[in-house]
Amino acid sequence: MLSYILKRILSLIPVLFVVSCVVFLVVYIIPGGPATALLGLEATPDQIEALNTELGFNRPFFVQYADWFVNVLKGDWGTSYFLHQSVLEAIGEYFLPTLSLAVLAQIFALILSVPLGILAAYRRGTALDVTAVSVSLVGAALPGFLLSMFLMLLFGVHLQIFPVAGYAGLEEGLAEHLRYLFLPALSLGIVQAAYLTRMTRSSLLEVLYKNFIQTARAKGIKESKVVLKYALKNGAPVILTAVGQSFGSLIAGTIVTETLFNIPGLGMLTLTSINRRDVFVIQGVVLFITLLYVLVNLAVDILYGFVDPRLRPGRK
Repeated sequence: MLSYILKRILSLIPVLFVVSCVVFLVVYIIPGGPATALLGLEATPDQIEALNTELGFNRPFFVQYADWFVNVLKGDWGTSYFLHQSVLEAIGEYFLPTLSLAVLAQIFALILSVPLGILAAYRRGTALDVTAVSVSLVGAALPGFLLSMFLMLLFGVHLQIFPVAGYAGLEEGLAEHLRYLFLPALSLGIVQAAYLTRMTRSSLLEVLYKNFIQTARAKGIKESKVVLKYALKNGAPVILTAVGQSFGSLIAGTIVTETLFNIPGLGMLTLTSINRRDVFVIQGVVLFITLLYVLVNLAVDILYGFVDPRLRPGRK
């Protein structure tokens, strides 16, 4: 297992290298730049050219990329021109709200999707199954921003239970922290639950009609134990994969939700950095999110061995 983990960690190097190349190239070819954003629209071309030369953006592409990549390996991801702090400090400051939002949304998604997916698979072809599939399809097709606005209107404006915008850190108390995150996490969780419900249902349908399930039933084992212990455990690898992908997408795809609810997370940081052409922050955030996504997939692969011993790395 240890050698497998080391191999997977080493496999991150080419992935991050390719992502860094693509990100740096995309940011490099975007019209305008930090000099234009810093000096404003009234700046003359000569002033912009002089500032670009001072900042080092007039050097050849490969020279700029090599300097940036070497500094990243050393732990220096650059400095924000507008926040006046290092990129790693900015990511660390804005990452905590995004992480809290993603974890709470994932909890909502699991609470909604796993029981519904199990019931839909067990009651295949019934009204419950049709309803569960229909609701999941509607949830997947419903735009996230529209669902967020509906929740804001219902729970924030009419019922006035939760705030419609803003953020409270953990230092203000766990209850207040969760109160501000409830609506955005619920909107994200419902969208993810639609995907996880279908994956849970399909994974259980592949297991419930296999011979070992019929044998367990013939031995007189309780139906709840057959479904939850034998069927769910054998269908868990597919569900774990879906959960890992879901959590990775929650970390990477919260820009619209954080903007609507005014949450100072990575999504808000990315959006403001794009508007300001803060190139080092853009590159750092994308590279950081890619690293998190790959690490989540690595954690899912490791969990396979605990859920199903047959899938342990190195097992023949």
